[in-house]
Amino acid sequence: MVMAKMEGGIAVFGDTQFLEGYSVLLPKKEVNSLNDLDLAERTLFLKDMSILGDAVMQATNAISINYDILGNTDNFLHAHVFPRFSTEEPERLKKPVWLYSSDHWSDKSYSYDPKKHELVRNKITAYLKEFEVI
Repeated sequence: MVMAKMEGGIAVFGDTQFLEGYSVLLPKKEVNSLNDLDLAERTLFLKDMSILGDAVMQATNAISINYDILGNTDNFLHAHVFPRFSTEEPERLKKPVWLYSSDHWSDKSYSYDPKKHELVRNKITAYLKEFEVI
């Protein structure tokens, strides 16, 4: 699932794709939270998170990107990068992605499928390579 090793983290394609292009940025070292990184590492991680968002937006034609660093369930730093689309219900666009029903996170029909999602994944990776962040 790894797309790119960046200065401040590792960009991976999400395991669920109900919002196609969903990606995650993992830090280069295992820490519990953003605050466990020193200021230079934090800066690189957040910069890379935003560049990954640019890549996802370009690859998917999303209308916006939602960024989440929660740490509520998995006790390790990771940043979610969710594309948002005009095809979503207008009321849903005003709410966090986490309010989608639980089947969106577990239904196999939304799982990553290399044949179905390869084009978007490759576009994200190509964007990251183009800007020499790998």
